[in-house]
Amino acid sequence: MSDAPGSGTDPGLDRAALDEWLPAHVAGLQPPFRATLVAAGGSNLTYRVDDAAGHAVVLRRPPVTAVLATAHDMGREWRILDALHRHTGLPVPTPRAYCGDLGVIGAPFTVMDFVEGRILRTPADSAGFTAAEYATATDSLVAVQAALHAVDVDAVGLGGLARTRTDYVARQLHRWMAQLEQSRTRDLPVVDEVHATLAASIPPESGPPGLVHGDHRFDNCVLGPDGAVVAVLDWELATLGDPVADFAWSCCYWTDPGDPAPFLDAAPTLDPGFPDRATTVERYARASGRDLAALPWLEAFSYWKMGCLVEGVYARRLRGAAGGAGVADPGAIAERAERFLHHAVVLLSRIA
Repeated sequence: MSDAPGSGTDPGLDRAALDEWLPAHVAGLQPPFRATLVAAGGSNLTYRVDDAAGHAVVLRRPPVTAVLATAHDMGREWRILDALHRHTGLPVPTPRAYCGDLGVIGAPFTVMDFVEGRILRTPADSAGFTAAEYATATDSLVAVQAALHAVDVDAVGLGGLARTRTDYVARQLHRWMAQLEQSRTRDLPVVDEVHATLAASIPPESGPPGLVHGDHRFDNCVLGPDGAVVAVLDWELATLGDPVADFAWSCCYWTDPGDPAPFLDAAPTLDPGFPDRATTVERYARASGRDLAALPWLEAFSYWKMGCLVEGVYARRLRGAAGGAGVADPGAIAERAERFLHHAVVLLSRIA
């Protein structure tokens, strides 16, 4: 978000409407505004908006087409960000405004402060790090996630974020399968086969449920000058559930050299200055005090979920929607989905 290159276009925005709405709802902003679509974003569209005086904010809205309501609830994302900013010390961008009026730009949107700093997306992004900065970035990423998982959701007003706090994996299995069914474009038996295996073998949860981010990794964090996390971004997938399942997803993003099916082919953790994934597992275990016995199974589940997510990106790309898996060719996206799903089969076979 903060230092990504922009495309220079603004699909899904009405500049004239924003020139009127933003000054009325976000103190200190002066029109006219220049909006830049962030190139490296998730499924929600993210823009940097600069005003006439040089101030910058971030605006997020759902995709222009192929919107799944449960995956792009901007009001829900706003409530999470606002509660964490008001009631915890977690590093989140300062929320500035929420608009649920579809008459402004055609969709709900949130506005938050732009956070200066560095986002690690590839090994090149940590070029010049000192040994202390590598250590700080690693420790901070893990510590922030453990602290998030320890938030008292009732005390901060997020106790009603999910209909139930338990059975997180079962809920995720249902949710991702249901979303895939809404956008399925081809027959992919491995999706159903792995789903059936997972549904029949869900392990006990790691302990009390907590707030889970759903996509906690370097790509979704801004680092300060010393390497510490100064802002966690992209809260669209946050819910209540099993924190170790959330950590397992993060583990799959912590790529080691030689990993057969990396979530990211050029993951920032491939920089040799970072420790291996096993080290982060040890640090999370110490910081959280959680039972990690189910971590291998949850990593297999994470690969199935990523396969479903990328398959959804493939379907949206076929329909011409933006956002996605880091590649433009629909065939390459389809191949990535298959690779993740088949790696889930491999991981499950090792557990059995």
